[in-house]
Amino acid sequence: MAEKTKLTKNELQRQQRELKKYQRYLPTLQLKKQQLQLEVRKADVEWENRLSEYQKLKLSTAAWIELFSDFEVADWEKAVAVQQIHVDPVNIAGVKVQIFKSIDFQIKPYSYFSTPPWFDFAIQRLKDLLKLREQVRLLAETVQALKNELRKTTQRVNLFEKVMIPRCEENIRVIKIYLGDEERNAVGRAKIAKKKIATAA
Repeated sequence: MAEKTKLTKNELQRQQRELKKYQRYLPTLQLKKQQLQLEVRKADVEWENRLSEYQKLKLSTAAWIELFSDFEVADWEKAVAVQQIHVDPVNIAGVKVQIFKSIDFQIKPYSYFSTPPWFDFAIQRLKDLLKLREQVRLLAETVQALKNELRKTTQRVNLFEKVMIPRCEENIRVIKIYLGDEERNAVGRAKIAKKKIATAA
């Protein structure tokens, strides 16, 4: 249950200070919300582009590799492993995310004589696939982090716009009415008392 507002001058001043504070913060939050919406759209588009690129490359590789039925796909897929992913930490609209920079691979040693002539090309293709896969993963994390922050910021904006500011405005209105009534009553009582004193004299 909400605490009942005190109908005093001190409470009026406190509510006015709170209102000013909320009105000062709200534009900053609204601006952050707009920036986040823009960044989410940009990151989403980039993620979709990279994902599409990855899927196309994977599909073309699968179709191409089927031509070499004498060599197991698993053999060349095991030949490459991700050793380290290098990222740049960046701040996007107040959200800390990681941007893909480069990738290091560990190539399993293989014989140039016992592997088919296309094996080197297959290794390079697999490196390209793994690189794209990591880019897609990091972009998906970025999109999710930005969406989470956008959701929180939107909640704060709504809280300020629909709850905190209207509540302060209503409290101020009620206190002013009450204090105004009290002041008029006090003036009325003073006039009556003055009249009584004058009559008695």
